[in-house]
Amino acid sequence: MESEKIPGFLALPHNVTRHRAIIVIHEWWGLSEWVKEQTEKFAANRYIALAMDLYEGKVTTDPSIARKLKRRLRQEQTLGELKAAFDYLASRPEVDPKHIGSLGWSMGGGFAVQFAIHEPRLAACVVNYGPLPTDIADIQKINAPVLGISGSLDRGFRLDKVRGFGASMNAAGKRVDIRIYDGAGHGFENPANQTAYRPAAAADAWLYTLEFLRRSEC
Repeated sequence: MESEKIPGFLALPHNVTRHRAIIVIHEWWGLSEWVKEQTEKFAANRYIALAMDLYEGKVTTDPSIARKLKRRLRQEQTLGELKAAFDYLASRPEVDPKHIGSLGWSMGGGFAVQFAIHEPRLAACVVNYGPLPTDIADIQKINAPVLGISGSLDRGFRLDKVRGFGASMNAAGKRVDIRIYDGAGHGFENPANQTAYRPAAAADAWLYTLEFLRRSEC
């Protein structure tokens, strides 16, 4: 990403044939080692995976610091950085530009679906317990199939809103898949969230995500 002046973590598959690609967007903690591990797992599944670093090197485990870092982000600028990441991946000779998706967790999930609203070329979008759009005009702009993963105990994003997004997508003729894990709360996929982590649900969510991306031809 040096030519685009956007820091990130790029993970490549072992072979150099033509590949699908995915833009990975971190939680409000920043580009942590766990996010890098997930990016490498995508590469192991034959994706060219680019994890964005929206905080430019800053990583924290302190919620108060994370909140300040998140507040400094401006959506227009962040979407511009995601667009630059998409264009960068699409320009790589080993990437199939028709098969580039976005995925994020929490804050990053929100940006992943906002990017789907603004980038008609996106092949798929995965939102892991992130804010979902409610504006019908925004939903109408989404071309990519969207997977929304949530926990039934998530206090930040109520199930009625998650299901409402699914209903609105269906009503608009959009492709959507909503998967809700019983007994899981916000951040249940990340082992760093010691009280929220649910290993069985996290493992299933990972496998379901890979299957969704395959079904979406991403």
